[in-house]
Amino acid sequence: MGVLQNPFLISLGAFLMVVLIVAIVSLGKMRERELQAHHDLRMREMEHERKLKEMEVEKAKLEVEKAKLGKGA
Repeated sequence: MGVLQNPFLISLGAFLMVVLIVAIVSLGKMRERELQAHHDLRMREMEHERKLKEMEVEKAKLEVEKAKLGKGA
């Protein structure tokens, strides 16, 4: 009986092939989730930076108004 005709090796090979396919699919899904998490984090970071800039503009406006009121008094 040849090595390729051994039922144990055929079963083991089929099982390992299924395990390998599942591992590849799982790694692909994990990588996709990782990329999505990075994208979400970057979007939140950009939103935070936008809000900080808005606050800086608002602060500058308040300082200008304060200066006007100080000079007018």
